[in-house]
Amino acid sequence: MQLKMQDLLSLSKSNYCDIRIEETEVTFISFRGREIEKMERKIQFGGCIRSLIGNGWGFVSFNHLDDLEKKLRLAEEQASTINRVKNGSTTLAPAEPIEDEVFTKYLEDPRKITLKEKAELLEHYNQLILKADPRITSTRIVYFDKHTNWYFANSDGSFIYQEKTDIGGNLGATASDGQDRTYDAVSFGSTNDFGTARGHDEAVIAAAQRAADQLTAPTVKGGEYTVILDPEMAGLFVHEAFGHLSEADEIYEDKNLLKLMQLGTRYGPSFLNIYDSGREWGNRGCMQYDDEGTPTEKTYLIKGGEVVGHLHSRESAAKMEARPTGNARAINYRFPPICRMRSTCIEAGPDTFEEMLSGIDLGVYAIGGIGGETNGELFTFTATRGQMIRNGRLAEPVKNVTLTGNVFHTLDNIDRIGKDFVILNNAGGCGKFEQSPLPTSEGSPHIRVQNVVIGGES
Repeated sequence: MQLKMQDLLSLSKSNYCDIRIEETEVTFISFRGREIEKMERKIQFGGCIRSLIGNGWGFVSFNHLDDLEKKLRLAEEQASTINRVKNGSTTLAPAEPIEDEVFTKYLEDPRKITLKEKAELLEHYNQLILKADPRITSTRIVYFDKHTNWYFANSDGSFIYQEKTDIGGNLGATASDGQDRTYDAVSFGSTNDFGTARGHDEAVIAAAQRAADQLTAPTVKGGEYTVILDPEMAGLFVHEAFGHLSEADEIYEDKNLLKLMQLGTRYGPSFLNIYDSGREWGNRGCMQYDDEGTPTEKTYLIKGGEVVGHLHSRESAAKMEARPTGNARAINYRFPPICRMRSTCIEAGPDTFEEMLSGIDLGVYAIGGIGGETNGELFTFTATRGQMIRNGRLAEPVKNVTLTGNVFHTLDNIDRIGKDFVILNNAGGCGKFEQSPLPTSEGSPHIRVQNVVIGGES
């Protein structure tokens, strides 16, 4: 494969050219309610060529290795056409040529577990959920594993083979009383261990029971509260509300965002540190090299409450006079790499959970996250469930806890950060443009935020 790719690159007339080739084995199993919905194993093969000429990028994807020179010329023709109508020129931040092979160090290789064994494990979880409470009306069970042989070569002289594995599952329960529906789930993920799918019996029963009990919980009263976010909701917040704003391809295209995300700008207290890392081994989103062949690293975005970094590809790094950070990622060979997160985290702070509760006369504890949306610096997130805080103690459960606000104001209003940091690997994925779902993970301790607007009953 190396000689084939390097021989092709020797024919390139581009300022820069790279080739990716991927062979992926995918297993997917799902249950809905009492029925198995899908069970499949398939092989996907393909590759792509990127060509940069002047200020124009060309991109061609393919499923066969025949006529590669013809595909190279097509990518170059696209790049030349775009260059003729675009002003300026595109440069890439310099990168040393790399030759390397990267193999996964498995704790338990999912390819050594039969399809029958995987289906039986999921069926077991499905039955536990259905039997947990008579108010459980449906389930949604999803499992997947993907193993990819990834080959990369570029005109700078790099050739990299990288073995990639992605494992994920979601064990969800839906409860209904005929009027309301509530949901809770257990989710897991890994890059090297099928064992992450095992041992969830107690957790899935508890999730099903929580979903059922939420039916009788009152809706939170809307208003402004001191809020404690659990690590899952805090992870959702840092990924969706701040992580996307740190992706440099968006920053250099948007003058307003460029001003907001200027290095040295203060957002948050002096003990707030946020980073994105591709080196959190075992977690979804980690890898040795990104899809431009750049080594990944731990990149601080906020340190001591100040913006200190952004997430870069080689192109964005050149435009912003920065270093590439290993954040150029594509979901597969059908897409060119763009600036994307890996594992985005709020670092641990000094506080215990009891210290965070202290001093709150009336507040809300937001637990879990079932989704939300962002619009620039504005966000809306919905917690899986909630609990009132009264006089420094956890009180009654509540539902329909929706948080809205401005990400920068919210960062400024963080006044306590817990010491109970955890990395969260769920089965979902990050979406950007047409590329979704991309495997990522999030990490955070509990955090406390003042003056958060909570939607609910008025």
